[in-house]
Amino acid sequence: MTEKLSNELEKRCQDLEENLKVVRENIAQAALRAGKKESEVTLLAATKTVPVEVINYGIQLGIAHIGENRVQELLSKIDDLSPCDRQFIGHLQTNKVRQLVGKVSMIQSVDSVKLAQEISKISEQKGLYTDILIEVNIGREENKSGIAPEKLEDLLYEIASYPAIRIRGLMAIPPVSENILETKRYFENMSQYFVDIKGKKIDNVIMDYLSMGMSADYVQAIEAGANLVRVGSSLFGARVYL
Repeated sequence: MTEKLSNELEKRCQDLEENLKVVRENIAQAALRAGKKESEVTLLAATKTVPVEVINYGIQLGIAHIGENRVQELLSKIDDLSPCDRQFIGHLQTNKVRQLVGKVSMIQSVDSVKLAQEISKISEQKGLYTDILIEVNIGREENKSGIAPEKLEDLLYEIASYPAIRIRGLMAIPPVSENILETKRYFENMSQYFVDIKGKKIDNVIMDYLSMGMSADYVQAIEAGANLVRVGSSLFGARVYL
């Protein structure tokens, strides 16, 4: 490792330590306003493009959950990662499922029967269960993945019987907006879907997690009902390719 690279990594680790304190305090305060305990909100560190050395320092600081967006990047890091809970939070193609199953505890971005079917099939072949979240396209944006809200319930009923997956909740990314109130309305709508589905008590649909909120809006997401937030740049700074 060159001296310059070493210095850059050291600076990123120092920044991470300070950023983590701020994020944890923000989560604690938002949870309090939502009538929750801080411990009821899971912080998942989004580690896309973050070097393994920095991720491992974060794990040393107490980060217990990390999320990767790309299968190949996850696989390139996995042997060097310290023990932690690993999840997949990016768009997943069916032809990458075999590489991913067994490498993560949860896949947060399932949005179709075809993908759920493939995850179940590969999981069954490997003799394990895979936890999944259903990604909802809450803003109905054409350029984003996720199931349309009006099709969510039908999807849940169709895939709930698959033998090797467990549906643990919902995930969403709202449209980008400068208007915090508008963003919060999307979060509140997602929270209502979460509550409504939980009340239906569908077999194999365990509404444990409502995953929404990233660096720009995780506070608003928690206030609206999120109990899992995916935070990247607020922890690690802007994405940098070393």
